[in-house]
Amino acid sequence: MKPIVLTFASFFVAVLSFAQHGTLYTKEDKAIFDKYALYIEPFRDQPMETVMEKTAEFFLETPYVPHTLEMTPGEIFIINLREMDCTTFVENVIALSLTAKSDELSFDKFMDELRKMRYRNGNIDDYASRLHYTSDWIYENEKRGLVKNISQCLGGVKETKRINFMSVHRDAYRQLKTDDAMWWKIKAMEDAINKRGGFYYLPKQEIAKAAPMIPHMSLIAFTTSIEGLDASHVAFAYRLGDKLTFIHASSLAGKVVIDEETLEDYCASQESCTGIMVVKIND
Repeated sequence: MKPIVLTFASFFVAVLSFAQHGTLYTKEDKAIFDKYALYIEPFRDQPMETVMEKTAEFFLETPYVPHTLEMTPGEIFIINLREMDCTTFVENVIALSLTAKSDELSFDKFMDELRKMRYRNGNIDDYASRLHYTSDWIYENEKRGLVKNISQCLGGVKETKRINFMSVHRDAYRQLKTDDAMWWKIKAMEDAINKRGGFYYLPKQEIAKAAPMIPHMSLIAFTTSIEGLDASHVAFAYRLGDKLTFIHASSLAGKVVIDEETLEDYCASQESCTGIMVVKIND
C-alpha cells in the first residue's frame, strides 16, 4: 500500500493508503470493519432484515460529516466507516449486510459490494460514473436485483418532475464549476434519467395509512419539492413497537441516531418534503 498526503482535515485522523486500483481508506476504517465482523458473526444466519438492523445499530453515534466522498481532486473510491453523511451511511450498511450474508466476510468483499452499489455498472471512471441522484441509484440497483421500489404497491403515485439540479447549480459542485466536459456528462446523465418517465413515491399525506405495511429496515428516500431534485435525505425505516420511525445519519444531531419522530411527523414537519420512496432491500 502506498501512503498519500491530502490537505483535507478530516483525513488527518489516520495514515491514508491507496489500496488496489485507487481505493482510499485508513487503518482505522479497516479496524472498524474487523470490529464489525466480530460483532455481526452471531447474526449472519438471521434474515437480511435483522442483519441490516444490527449493522445500522453498530454505527449509532458515528459522527455525521457531509461530503465525505469529495475529499480528493479526482474521482477515487473512498471507504469511510469513521464518519458518514446520510447517503454513505445507507450505502455502508447495505454493503456490510450483504457481505455478512455472503460466504466471505472480508474487507475486500465489502469494498466490492460498495463499489457495485455506488457506481453505474460498478465501474469507476470519473465523477459522472457515481450515482448522484437517489432515484437513479434506486433505478440502477433495482436493475441488478439488489433493491425494489415498492412505493406504488403502498398506494404511491408517479413523480414526473424534471431532474436537473446538478447541471443547473453547477457552481455548487467543485467538479462541475469550471469543467465543461464533466458538466456535459452530468447533463447527459440527467437527460437519461428524465427519459425514464419519473419514479413512484408515497405522498406525505399517505404515510400514516401505509405505515403498517412499510418493511422494517427498508430504505426511505424523502422526496422533495426543490426544483430539479428528486430526494433530499435517505434513511432506513425502523420499528419501535407500534411506532415507525427511522435510523439515519442526521445533520441536526450531528451523528447516526434513531430519530424520535415518526416517519409521518418528520415529513410533515419539513416544508419541502413531498413524501417518501420506500425501497425494499433484497437478500
